[in-house]
Amino acid sequence: MNAEAEPGTEQLTNRELAAKSASRTLARISRYTLTKALTIFGTVIVALFLSIMIANMGGYVDDIRRGIIQENVQQLFINDPALRRLNSEEKMVRMDEMILAEEHRQGLDQPFMLRAVRYMWDAITLDLGRATNMNSDSGSRLVTQILLERLPATLLLWTSSNIILFFLSIGAALFLSRRYGSFLDKMVVTLSPTSSAPAWFYGIFLILLFAAILKILPFGGMVDAPPPKEPLAYALNLLKHMALPVLAFACSAGIASIYGWRTFFLIFSSEDYVEMAKAKGLSSRSIERRYIMRPTLPAIITNFSLLLVFSWSGATVFETVFNWPGLGLVFYRAILLVETSVIVGETVIYAYLLGITVFLLEFVYAIVDPRVKIGR
Repeated sequence: MNAEAEPGTEQLTNRELAAKSASRTLARISRYTLTKALTIFGTVIVALFLSIMIANMGGYVDDIRRGIIQENVQQLFINDPALRRLNSEEKMVRMDEMILAEEHRQGLDQPFMLRAVRYMWDAITLDLGRATNMNSDSGSRLVTQILLERLPATLLLWTSSNIILFFLSIGAALFLSRRYGSFLDKMVVTLSPTSSAPAWFYGIFLILLFAAILKILPFGGMVDAPPPKEPLAYALNLLKHMALPVLAFACSAGIASIYGWRTFFLIFSSEDYVEMAKAKGLSSRSIERRYIMRPTLPAIITNFSLLLVFSWSGATVFETVFNWPGLGLVFYRAILLVETSVIVGETVIYAYLLGITVFLLEFVYAIVDPRVKIGR
């Protein structure tokens, strides 16, 4: 006969099994976290290197900068009386020395690939350096200062517009999903192709209508010049200038967003477990909250998170049309002035934000959706 188990042996075994299971789970999560972090970081590095290559046009921008240096040195010899008095041979020698010294200061005397790798390392460490042809509103040439001074304007316009439109779209989509086939539902379906036009396209027509013809809203800008001194008057003036950009953005993305979420909710509302909940007699509010909204929560969180990340980069053409002093307008000026440091700096910030968001979303999914297991 088998000996009887001592008291507590079974309990001890269960504790050991639980400890081993927890250890395996922790090891799996740690491996997955490290692998995911390294994968995303490697993707960011590749993206930054490609951005540097594209921003420098494979080295063609260096030829442009050398040409600008030569023009500036030649202009200096024309405007400086002391340099004009030099003979031709001395002028050529002095001019070559000045050109070589400026190229050395800007690092143009080094191979392009070596400088591209150095740019990439500076970008990874967020050492964005100084701009050559641009400066901030306060006169600083630091790329960080140039971007930070324009960031609040972009966040004010795009973050507020995206958040307002996102929650209004969710609410309107839920409303339409309960009234499938109604007049409003058919109207949204009919008008959804109008969202194919970009926001700046609607912005041009809205400026013509409300600013040029009706003269009730400003053409662009963030506030009047000079801006109001009273805080309340300043806030009202700011809202007045935001009206046309927000309206243009709503015209472009509003209907498509409502139509997309409405279709998404309709798909989940036709599942068998929703029909079972209806058969149990649950209220429509309870069914929406527990059986429709909860399964769609990962998609909603993903969409909302990416909207916030996208709002940090602004929109180049859109902000240019409305003369909105944000990062989009800075990016446009940087392209015109061939200011590689500013272009790369804005790309670096956006890449890091996107990478961090994607990394965190992997764990948020596991929290809000019990079907998702980290590392499996």
